[in-house]
Amino acid sequence: MNRENELTRLENTTQFDVLIIGGGATGLGSAVDAASRGLKTALLEAVDFAKGTSSRSTKLVHGGVRYLAQGDVKMVAEALKERGLLAKNAEHLFMNQTFLIPSYAWWQEYYYGFGMKVYDVLARKLSLGASRRISKEETLARIPMLEQQGLTGSVTYKDGQFDDARLAVNLAQTAHQQGAVVLNHIRVTGLLKDDQDTILGVKAEDQETKKIYEINAKVVINATGVFSNKILKMNKADDDVKVVPSQGVHLVLDKSFLQSDEALMIPKTSDGRVLFAIPWHDKVVVGTTDTPIKKPRLEPEALEQEIDFILENAQQYLAKKPTREDVLSVFAGLRPLVKPSGKNQSSKEISRGHKIIASSSGLISVIGGKWTTYRHMGEEVINKAIASARLTYSASKTETLPIYGNYEGAAFDAKDVLSVYGSDALSIHKLMKDNPAYAEKIHPDYDYTIAQVIWGIRYEMARTVEDILARRIRLLFLDAKAAIQAAPVVAETMKQQLNSTEAWKQERLNNFYKVAHKYILQPKSNHEQTLPSVA
Repeated sequence: MNRENELTRLENTTQFDVLIIGGGATGLGSAVDAASRGLKTALLEAVDFAKGTSSRSTKLVHGGVRYLAQGDVKMVAEALKERGLLAKNAEHLFMNQTFLIPSYAWWQEYYYGFGMKVYDVLARKLSLGASRRISKEETLARIPMLEQQGLTGSVTYKDGQFDDARLAVNLAQTAHQQGAVVLNHIRVTGLLKDDQDTILGVKAEDQETKKIYEINAKVVINATGVFSNKILKMNKADDDVKVVPSQGVHLVLDKSFLQSDEALMIPKTSDGRVLFAIPWHDKVVVGTTDTPIKKPRLEPEALEQEIDFILENAQQYLAKKPTREDVLSVFAGLRPLVKPSGKNQSSKEISRGHKIIASSSGLISVIGGKWTTYRHMGEEVINKAIASARLTYSASKTETLPIYGNYEGAAFDAKDVLSVYGSDALSIHKLMKDNPAYAEKIHPDYDYTIAQVIWGIRYEMARTVEDILARRIRLLFLDAKAAIQAAPVVAETMKQQLNSTEAWKQERLNNFYKVAHKYILQPKSNHEQTLPSVA
């Protein structure tokens, strides 16, 4: 993908069949589905692919053990099917991850064991492996840093793990391969309508050049997640939907806190929530929280209560007790939950299902859902778009469509930092071989190289230092201080590759520093933050 080429294609297209606003999981999944059906498709993202919620997940592709406990069998079964499809279609990004549910009372092993057998049955032929009960001795052999006092054993089960931002980039590349125009850093500022209030397209501004585009489309899809209300307000329609943003926080620790390739799942914490400790890119991600938030922000920040909750519960189950000083990075994401009308529910009780709304003006909005079911949501919303705009129908192809980078069965080393690039890894290795200077690390403690920065600029549409360090490679999420230290090398490389000025470089660096410092856990304030109430 090349941004300049995509802008040219945008300018040279008189009318699109489908125009999608939003480059997160749902928007990208919809773009892949539409383009693979032969529809003339465009996707516009205001900042960067997966900048918001879709890069800040718990890194799980799962049915949802918690949803099973709540009795939402239909959602779990659907998600387990999608998990199996992603395992086949994006082999380079999907990991078959073993989870342990520790038991600290004799009955828990049987209770959790029964629940996980139901989980196995719902997965059917797309199962990743059967669950089973194991002894205390085997449990500690698998996760040596688990708290031993009172431990009786555990239940193991299989689920999926992935790199969310890398999948988003690959979906953008897949949509592009299928013929879609895909653009980041272009913000929709208005809707184009005729005299009957029917939407004819959008007005959008390139965030780099400030050029305004008027783009015609037969149907416009609002896939902006927690920011859906902004597009709905542009539409000036009285749509009966309430988006309830819920914040989820994650802390990243050194791998020594787990000392295992297997993950830990705590099914019931002090307030009834589920807590995970998951190996990811040689670190451990611990989370998450579920806190109602009044107003969505592009860069949400963790509340002190959320940080304390994660640390206190992690300390109960880990022999090596994590403290604030051990946190390498903290990140928060907002979930776009759809609140049922007339019900007063806490955010953790609101369904993670999605809702598709068709306005009288022709705008189609898709709200809610989760990464695991992105493909199915994309299929449903494009079916709705085809019916609404009376487009030529063809069946969805995405159940069997390989995602860009898929190895298609070839062996690869999951421990290799380049494995997440899939089939592009060979080209990046060649880039380093042909240009030895590109093999230099951007930080002495990590294996990320200048070649990866260059690759992100040339072929993955990275335009800012944050695009590189947060989403093309994940250093900001893994070690925020290291990312800040690596930023000057990244900025200088970008300046050279994009033929930019020193002033441009300094501006990009300053913008990155403002964001990156929020990922560093600061000393605890004397003034405690209070939880915001639901609007």
